[in-house]
Amino acid sequence: MHLDVKDLRNFYYRSTLGRAAQKAVRDHLVTMWPNATGETIVGFGFAVPLLRPYMNDARRITGLMPAPQGVMPWPTGMPNMAVLCEEVSWPVDTGHVDRLVVMHGLETSEQPSALLDECYRVLGPGGRAVFIVPNRAGLWSRSDRTPFGYGRPYTLGQLETQLRQHEFSIERHEYALFQPPSQQRFWRKTGQVIEQLGHSLPKIAAGGVIMVEVSKRIQAPSGPGLRETVSRPLQILTPNPSKEVAPI
Repeated sequence: MHLDVKDLRNFYYRSTLGRAAQKAVRDHLVTMWPNATGETIVGFGFAVPLLRPYMNDARRITGLMPAPQGVMPWPTGMPNMAVLCEEVSWPVDTGHVDRLVVMHGLETSEQPSALLDECYRVLGPGGRAVFIVPNRAGLWSRSDRTPFGYGRPYTLGQLETQLRQHEFSIERHEYALFQPPSQQRFWRKTGQVIEQLGHSLPKIAAGGVIMVEVSKRIQAPSGPGLRETVSRPLQILTPNPSKEVAPI
């Protein structure tokens, strides 16, 4: 079940907790991808809050939003880069994308397998994608006051297994959102400190979201190549001594 785009907009852009969540996840993405100069970047679901750091250097940025969710203009005050699309049929050429970010897309999809196939299709050889999903062990997946409380939460093993089944190569993973999903002033003031401590003690504090980076690998064809050989060369132009030319 996809959330309504208005609810997502209100959370990420009009609430203190949403802006803190946006910053925490975006900072991790920028650490993973510090540079995307000249590349084509696509976000699916509601990934546009994470794409702004790349607007000056990327060749093209597109925010794809599924029809059940709805679409909103983005970014504010600039030419629109957001597109409404079918969940498993994107208006993107095959192999055209260098970087793909999926947030609030996989866990809410009614066709996750077909969605991953579409992600694989649009990525170019060697292209990278980051899938961001609620952590089943985290606090954020247990609270329906945030978008991460909807859909199917994952464990790291479940997500990586599903990605490998669709021919993605796992590169690395990160956890984010160690601060609790609370609007209380104390937690909001200490949010950044908790994020830093959470990464120092990952086995004690469970992050609210899992971020898995994958790449698209194209396997080279195996085998010795051409297995059949010509049994004997063509002799069309070679004289045949067994036949004598009849006298004229």
